[in-house]
Amino acid sequence: MAREVTHTATGPLKLDEDDLDPEKGDVAVCLCGLSDDYPFCDGSHRVTEDEEEGVVYRYEDGERRVVSEDE
Repeated sequence: MAREVTHTATGPLKLDEDDLDPEKGDVAVCLCGLSDDYPFCDGSHRVTEDEEEGVVYRYEDGERRVVSEDE
């Protein structure tokens, strides 16, 4: 499986202790590119759990679309 993600470059972002989650004591950084709270993880990656091998997906406006499939 693969995911097409477009990022808009805004420069480096420095994270510090103010970014720590007060309950968990950590910082969750988004690695999937789907978070509405980017660069922080908001759990949006959960929608990708049933992606199929050999398929490229694009997520737009909360909807998953198939970009291409291996045959």
